[in-house]
Amino acid sequence: MEVLVYTQTGEEGKKIMLPEEIFGVKWNGDLVSQVLYIQASNRRAGTAHTKDRSEVSGGGKKPWQQKGTGRARHGSSRSPIWRHGGVTHGPRNDKNYKKTLTDSMKRSALFALLSAKVRDGKILFVDSVEGTDGKTKSAEGIMKNLSVAPGFKTITYKKVGNVLMTSPKLADTEKKGFRNLPYVTFANLSHLNPLDIANTRYLIITNPEETIALLSKKLA
Repeated sequence: MEVLVYTQTGEEGKKIMLPEEIFGVKWNGDLVSQVLYIQASNRRAGTAHTKDRSEVSGGGKKPWQQKGTGRARHGSSRSPIWRHGGVTHGPRNDKNYKKTLTDSMKRSALFALLSAKVRDGKILFVDSVEGTDGKTKSAEGIMKNLSVAPGFKTITYKKVGNVLMTSPKLADTEKKGFRNLPYVTFANLSHLNPLDIANTRYLIITNPEETIALLSKKLA
Protein backbone atom coordinates (compact mmCIF):
# COMPACT_ATOMS: atom_id res chain seq x y z
CA MET A 1 0.00 0.00 0.00
CA GLU A 2 1.49 3.31 -1.10
CA VAL A 3 0.68 6.59 0.66
CA LEU A 4 1.73 10.20 0.25
CA VAL A 5 3.82 11.97 2.89
CA TYR A 6 3.23 15.67 3.40
CA THR A 7 5.54 18.37 4.68
CA GLN A 8 4.56 20.58 7.61
CA THR A 9 3.85 23.36 5.13
CA GLY A 10 1.11 21.24 3.55
CA GLU A 11 3.03 20.41 0.39
CA GLU A 12 3.10 16.95 -1.13
CA GLY A 13 6.34 15.11 -0.54
CA LYS A 14 7.57 11.60 -1.18
CA LYS A 15 5.59 8.39 -1.25
CA ILE A 16 6.20 5.44 1.04
CA MET A 17 5.01 1.86 1.14
CA LEU A 18 3.01 0.72 4.15
CA PRO A 19 3.48 -2.88 5.30
CA GLU A 20 0.34 -4.94 4.88
CA GLU A 21 0.89 -6.74 8.18
CA ILE A 22 0.44 -3.41 10.02
CA PHE A 23 -1.78 -1.22 7.83
CA GLY A 24 -3.59 -3.88 5.82
CA VAL A 25 -4.99 -6.06 8.59
CA LYS A 26 -8.54 -7.37 8.32
CA TRP A 27 -11.02 -5.83 10.72
CA ASN A 28 -11.77 -7.87 13.85
CA GLY A 29 -14.59 -6.11 15.64
CA ASP A 30 -14.91 -8.62 18.47
CA LEU A 31 -11.24 -8.38 19.40
CA VAL A 32 -11.13 -4.59 19.14
CA SER A 33 -14.26 -4.23 21.27
CA GLN A 34 -12.81 -6.52 23.93
CA VAL A 35 -9.48 -4.67 24.03
CA LEU A 36 -11.16 -1.26 24.24
CA TYR A 37 -13.37 -2.46 27.08
CA ILE A 38 -10.37 -3.82 29.00
CA GLN A 39 -8.33 -0.65 28.53
CA ALA A 40 -11.21 1.58 29.58
CA SER A 41 -11.78 -0.59 32.64
CA ASN A 42 -8.09 -0.45 33.59
CA ARG A 43 -8.16 3.35 33.42
CA ARG A 44 -10.97 3.61 35.96
CA ALA A 45 -9.84 5.35 39.12
CA GLY A 46 -12.33 3.42 41.22
CA THR A 47 -12.59 6.26 43.77
CA ALA A 48 -16.38 6.65 43.70
CA HIS A 49 -17.81 5.36 46.96
CA THR A 50 -21.23 5.29 48.59
CA LYS A 51 -22.05 4.24 52.14
CA ASP A 52 -24.32 1.33 52.80
CA ARG A 53 -26.63 1.11 55.83
CA SER A 54 -23.85 -0.14 58.07
CA GLU A 55 -21.70 2.93 57.36
CA VAL A 56 -24.09 5.89 57.61
CA SER A 57 -24.33 7.67 60.92
CA GLY A 58 -27.30 7.57 63.27
CA GLY A 59 -30.23 5.20 63.16
CA GLY A 60 -29.32 3.20 66.24
CA LYS A 61 -32.71 3.72 67.80
CA LYS A 62 -35.90 2.20 66.47
CA PRO A 63 -37.87 5.12 64.94
CA TRP A 64 -41.15 4.10 66.61
CA GLN A 65 -42.70 1.10 68.19
CA GLN A 66 -43.47 -1.93 66.12
CA LYS A 67 -47.24 -1.88 66.52
CA GLY A 68 -50.00 0.47 67.45
CA THR A 69 -49.03 3.60 65.55
CA GLY A 70 -50.78 2.79 62.29
CA ARG A 71 -47.58 3.39 60.39
CA ALA A 72 -45.37 0.90 58.61
CA ARG A 73 -42.86 -1.00 60.70
CA HIS A 74 -39.27 0.27 60.63
CA GLY A 75 -36.24 -0.83 62.55
CA SER A 76 -33.71 1.84 61.61
CA SER A 77 -33.54 5.20 59.83
CA ARG A 78 -30.37 3.95 58.12
CA SER A 79 -32.52 1.84 55.82
CA PRO A 80 -32.00 2.62 52.10
CA ILE A 81 -35.67 3.63 51.75
CA TRP A 82 -35.17 6.45 54.24
CA ARG A 83 -33.79 9.91 53.47
CA HIS A 84 -30.12 10.07 54.48
CA GLY A 85 -30.12 6.30 54.73
CA GLY A 86 -27.63 3.91 53.17
CA VAL A 87 -27.29 3.39 49.42
CA THR A 88 -28.14 0.08 47.82
CA HIS A 89 -25.89 -1.27 45.06
CA GLY A 90 -23.93 1.98 44.82
CA PRO A 91 -20.30 2.28 43.62
CA ARG A 92 -17.66 1.04 46.06
CA ASN A 93 -13.99 2.00 46.17
CA ASP A 94 -13.03 -1.51 47.21
CA LYS A 95 -14.04 -2.96 43.83
CA ASN A 96 -11.20 -3.99 41.53
CA TYR A 97 -11.76 -2.98 37.90
CA LYS A 98 -8.38 -4.21 36.64
CA LYS A 99 -8.47 -6.78 33.84
CA THR A 100 -5.75 -8.74 32.07
CA LEU A 101 -4.75 -7.67 28.56
CA THR A 102 -2.16 -9.72 26.71
CA ASP A 103 0.43 -8.12 24.44
CA SER A 104 -0.77 -10.08 21.44
CA MET A 105 -4.37 -8.87 21.89
CA LYS A 106 -3.25 -5.24 22.26
CA ARG A 107 -0.96 -5.51 19.21
CA SER A 108 -3.64 -7.10 17.04
CA ALA A 109 -6.22 -4.48 18.03
CA LEU A 110 -3.70 -1.68 17.40
CA PHE A 111 -2.92 -2.89 13.89
CA ALA A 112 -6.62 -3.47 13.14
CA LEU A 113 -7.45 0.12 14.12
CA LEU A 114 -4.50 1.53 12.17
CA SER A 115 -5.63 -0.42 9.11
CA ALA A 116 -9.20 0.83 9.51
CA LYS A 117 -7.99 4.43 9.84
CA VAL A 118 -5.94 4.11 6.65
CA ARG A 119 -8.84 2.64 4.71
CA ASP A 120 -11.10 5.46 5.91
CA GLY A 121 -8.51 8.09 4.97
CA LYS A 122 -8.09 9.30 8.55
CA ILE A 123 -4.30 9.00 8.86
CA LEU A 124 -2.08 11.84 7.69
CA PHE A 125 1.63 11.11 7.28
CA VAL A 126 3.95 14.09 7.86
CA ASP A 127 7.70 13.93 7.30
CA SER A 128 8.58 16.03 10.36
CA VAL A 129 7.26 18.70 12.69
CA GLU A 130 9.70 21.31 13.92
CA GLY A 131 10.31 25.01 14.35
CA THR A 132 7.40 25.86 16.64
CA ASP A 133 9.74 27.20 19.35
CA GLY A 134 7.15 26.12 21.87
CA LYS A 135 4.62 28.65 20.58
CA THR A 136 1.01 27.65 20.18
CA LYS A 137 0.57 30.08 17.30
CA SER A 138 3.27 28.30 15.31
CA ALA A 139 1.73 24.90 16.04
CA GLU A 140 -1.69 26.13 14.94
CA GLY A 141 -0.14 27.42 11.72
CA ILE A 142 1.23 23.95 10.99
CA MET A 143 -2.20 22.43 11.56
CA LYS A 144 -3.77 24.95 9.16
CA ASN A 145 -1.14 24.08 6.54
CA LEU A 146 -1.93 20.38 6.91
CA SER A 147 -5.67 21.00 6.55
CA VAL A 148 -5.18 21.59 2.80
CA ALA A 149 -4.47 17.89 2.33
CA PRO A 150 -7.39 16.15 0.60
CA GLY A 151 -9.82 14.72 3.14
CA PHE A 152 -8.38 16.64 6.10
CA LYS A 153 -10.26 19.92 5.84
CA THR A 154 -11.81 19.51 9.28
CA ILE A 155 -8.51 18.68 11.00
CA THR A 156 -8.49 22.09 12.71
CA TYR A 157 -12.03 21.91 14.09
CA LYS A 158 -12.04 23.05 17.72
CA LYS A 159 -13.30 19.79 19.09
CA VAL A 160 -11.71 17.76 21.86
CA GLY A 161 -10.45 14.43 20.53
CA ASN A 162 -10.31 15.56 16.92
CA VAL A 163 -6.62 14.83 16.30
CA LEU A 164 -4.11 12.42 17.82
CA MET A 165 -0.49 13.15 16.90
CA THR A 166 2.20 10.57 17.44
CA SER A 167 5.92 10.54 16.80
CA PRO A 168 8.90 8.35 17.75
CA LYS A 169 10.82 11.51 18.59
CA LEU A 170 9.61 15.05 19.07
CA ALA A 171 11.42 17.88 20.81
CA ASP A 172 9.96 19.25 24.03
CA THR A 173 9.44 22.63 22.37
CA GLU A 174 7.22 21.07 19.69
CA LYS A 175 5.25 19.17 22.32
CA LYS A 176 4.77 22.40 24.25
CA GLY A 177 3.50 24.15 21.13
CA PHE A 178 0.83 21.54 20.37
CA ARG A 179 -0.35 20.78 23.89
CA ASN A 180 -2.25 24.10 24.15
CA LEU A 181 -4.37 23.25 21.10
CA PRO A 182 -7.60 21.85 22.59
CA TYR A 183 -8.29 19.62 19.59
CA VAL A 184 -4.82 18.01 19.44
CA THR A 185 -3.55 15.26 21.73
CA PHE A 186 0.06 14.16 21.53
CA ALA A 187 1.27 10.67 22.38
CA ASN A 188 4.73 9.19 22.04
CA LEU A 189 4.81 6.21 19.72
CA SER A 190 5.74 3.96 22.64
CA HIS A 191 2.48 5.00 24.35
CA LEU A 192 0.26 4.62 21.30
CA ASN A 193 -2.68 2.37 22.20
CA PRO A 194 -5.98 1.23 20.67
CA LEU A 195 -8.21 3.22 23.03
CA ASP A 196 -6.66 6.59 22.16
CA ILE A 197 -6.87 5.82 18.43
CA ALA A 198 -10.51 4.78 18.68
CA ASN A 199 -11.41 7.94 20.63
CA THR A 200 -9.97 10.36 18.06
CA ARG A 201 -11.11 11.23 14.56
CA TYR A 202 -7.77 11.81 12.84
CA LEU A 203 -4.31 10.39 13.39
CA ILE A 204 -1.17 12.30 12.39
CA ILE A 205 1.98 10.19 12.14
CA THR A 206 5.25 12.10 11.93
CA ASN A 207 8.58 10.57 10.89
CA PRO A 208 6.68 7.74 9.15
CA GLU A 209 9.73 5.66 8.18
CA GLU A 210 10.98 5.46 11.74
CA THR A 211 7.45 4.91 13.00
CA ILE A 212 6.93 1.96 10.66
CA ALA A 213 10.28 0.50 11.69
CA LEU A 214 9.36 0.65 15.38
CA LEU A 215 5.90 -0.81 14.75
CA SER A 216 7.48 -3.62 12.75
CA LYS A 217 9.51 -4.61 15.82
CA LYS A 218 6.26 -5.49 17.56
CA LEU A 219 5.86 -8.30 15.03
CA ALA A 220 9.20 -9.86 15.92
